[in-house]
Amino acid sequence: METFCIGVAIVGLMLFAYRGWSIILIAPFFAMLAALFSHFGIMPIYTEIYMTRFAEYTKTYYPVFLFGAVFARLMEKGGLASAIAGKIMDVLGEKQAVLAVILGCAALTYGGLSVFVVAFVMYPFGAEIFRKADIPKRLLPATLWMGIFSFAMVALPGTPQIQNIIPSAFFGTSTWAGVGIGLFATLLFLGASMAWLTFRAKSLQSKGEGYGGEVAPKQRRDRLLPSWQMATIPLLMVIVINIILSNPFNFESGFHWDEHILEAFAPLNLTLLAASVSKVNSIWSISVALVLSSIAAAYIGRRKFHKSKEKFLETINYGAASSCAAVLNVASGFAFGSVMVLMPGFLPIKEILIGIGDSAGPLVSAVVTTNIMGAITGSASGGLTIALSMLGDQWAQMSLAQGIPLEALHRIIAISSIGIDPVPHAGALVTLLAICGLTHKDSYFDIVVLMVIKFFIPFLCILFFMTTGIS
Repeated sequence: METFCIGVAIVGLMLFAYRGWSIILIAPFFAMLAALFSHFGIMPIYTEIYMTRFAEYTKTYYPVFLFGAVFARLMEKGGLASAIAGKIMDVLGEKQAVLAVILGCAALTYGGLSVFVVAFVMYPFGAEIFRKADIPKRLLPATLWMGIFSFAMVALPGTPQIQNIIPSAFFGTSTWAGVGIGLFATLLFLGASMAWLTFRAKSLQSKGEGYGGEVAPKQRRDRLLPSWQMATIPLLMVIVINIILSNPFNFESGFHWDEHILEAFAPLNLTLLAASVSKVNSIWSISVALVLSSIAAAYIGRRKFHKSKEKFLETINYGAASSCAAVLNVASGFAFGSVMVLMPGFLPIKEILIGIGDSAGPLVSAVVTTNIMGAITGSASGGLTIALSMLGDQWAQMSLAQGIPLEALHRIIAISSIGIDPVPHAGALVTLLAICGLTHKDSYFDIVVLMVIKFFIPFLCILFFMTTGIS
């Protein structure tokens, strides 16, 4: 009965989220439903597990959401997004609008920006490019998703995203593990997304659907827009400042956060205090980078703000307010998934997943388990962490016994984390749709099609490795 309640809770959350219910409201109710027949009790589950994990996520990542939303709003309303979008369209042309958005997202993601920051930043660019090319806006979330939450996040070797770092902590590998498999997967992700989205855009346009559901009127060039060269300065500042302050390669001559800076807080007995500076320095680095880059964006776009009906203060206030809904959406999905895997009723599922490893091998087991965990939590990083915590040691031992390099296991697990993660209640998906001003009904079909394609890519990577021996 406990396992049945978990299944009902997960399916119920997906259905309600798809029908437009706020995940912030319904996630705790379905989490308590999952605990209905457990020995934990309903209200303790809510206040002690759900809200604790909710608070942990919010405490850690809210600065990224806040400063990222303000930065993106300034880039949009200051005309910087339009200027860059215009240049991209001049170079690639309207026929390559989908590719332009995907590559733009991938560049920022691989450059080290938080994926949520990239979503905030790239939406105005993507919207402007799609408007210029008269591509239906409902395809924009799927395009942004494939540019941000796919190959640049988990497949490209060396990507600094957390989904590529988590396996390193478990297996002692580096972020450059599995170069051959990663490049092969990148080609698959990019090819599949381009093929489907290009087909869909042409199909909808042939039926008379343009941006916003109808043909977009031709727009005159705004003389108040800054040059594209000036408009790119804040973006470059985010990347460069973030790299300098986070010092990802640990250069001795690089910047280092004081490792003793948190010791002054120890006597306060703060329950959510980070264990060490290493746990929070990446958040500090990107926060500082976004604040400084926002100042630059405001200055570069000052002419636009001066003539715009929407004043500067209104712009940054709107960005700050929108960040609240975004972080609450993601925190709600993460907290819900955390409750599910802690329930006693989840134990039979765990035993089944262990059995897959014994019968089909560690790579197949890793793909299936990581996908399931990602679907339950609605989070690639959350699902990846839980999967490795449960079975990471067994997978490593089985791989070494079968002569499979841990580098190959690392890369395939990372790629698997994004297979079916865009479930309806996924916090990142809800946030992305909110940023785009669209709903599940508007855009989820194309995301589901790409999700199905993504699910099979790790299996193709296993076949590629087994056939060629290239890891």
